[in-house]
Amino acid sequence: MFRHRQAGLRWRSGAVLVFAAVVISGTGSQAVARSSAAESPGTVWVANEGGNSLSAIDASSNRVVATLTGIGMAHNVQVAPGGATVWAVSHTGMLAAVIDARSLRLLGYVGTGTEPAHVIVTPNGMTAYVTNSGGDTLTAIDTARRKVVATIATGHFPHGIRPSPDGRWLYVANMKGGSVSVISVAHNRQVARIPVGESPVQVAFAPDGRSVYVSLNGANAVAKIDVATRRVVAQTHVGNGPVQVYVTPDGRYLLVANQGTPDLPGRTLTVIATSTFKQVATVETGLGAHGVVVDPTSRFAYVTNVYGGTVAVVDLRLLRTTAHIRVGKEPNGISFSTLTVQRPAGTVLKLALPTMASMPGMG
Repeated sequence: MFRHRQAGLRWRSGAVLVFAAVVISGTGSQAVARSSAAESPGTVWVANEGGNSLSAIDASSNRVVATLTGIGMAHNVQVAPGGATVWAVSHTGMLAAVIDARSLRLLGYVGTGTEPAHVIVTPNGMTAYVTNSGGDTLTAIDTARRKVVATIATGHFPHGIRPSPDGRWLYVANMKGGSVSVISVAHNRQVARIPVGESPVQVAFAPDGRSVYVSLNGANAVAKIDVATRRVVAQTHVGNGPVQVYVTPDGRYLLVANQGTPDLPGRTLTVIATSTFKQVATVETGLGAHGVVVDPTSRFAYVTNVYGGTVAVVDLRLLRTTAHIRVGKEPNGISFSTLTVQRPAGTVLKLALPTMASMPGMG
């Protein structure tokens, strides 16, 4: 069993705590409150690390429509630009898998470095990058050939990663290094390392690309980086043990999921106005708020509750949680596709993945 503890953040716990919030009962294996749903069609993808699976949620109904099993300790998931493919990392398999977002067909897998954490795809769709926490590296993957093209040195224990809107840079949160690495996509190398504070977990770009925000899990804070100077220019306090951060597509809000610890779980989403870098709301989401994504209209945020086994749906107009969706055990990473799954509702498929990829390259 892989365990990681760093200033209260734990990827996988030995026991899942009981979810104390009220969840309205639904049918089947999930529980759903359907008070509101996305105004445009799409699919919310969730990586269930403890459940070794991915959940696909229909955003128009807030129901799980498909479950993909067989991906060991699936910590993170990322929809590629355009939404046609979904990338997910397996810690136990030391690989990144790529899946057709509509048919759910496994298109292939690529071996990574040790302890893969997060995966992203560049805005042009040409390259996928995986942070290898155990090796202090990034794996760069040609998405067309599904082949490793570079291994890039980072700071200590790289975790969260996001590309700049123009696709030129990657910013990587180095959890044990107290820094953010700046990676040149053109040259596949680290060009700068920015000191940011205690236990940075994930980063988020403003839509205009001028600012980057980074969660500081050990300081219960979020820092703001000026991209032009590559320096921290502001910091603000948030909830207990912040993990993922996300800027709404309209640029209005910065959202921070506060996971806390197993002994002192967080259960809130901090909403910060980007114009002032001040809190405007604290929204209760569930036990161990971890991952966060926002639909393209900026109306709804989706938050994984790692200790509760649910996804919270947050209405960003009302600034309150309007639904909880039961998913797999220990949901972590989360991403949004504008495409819908073309399979019967309730589909369960097992991915034909190895327990460990023997070498980089397509399976």
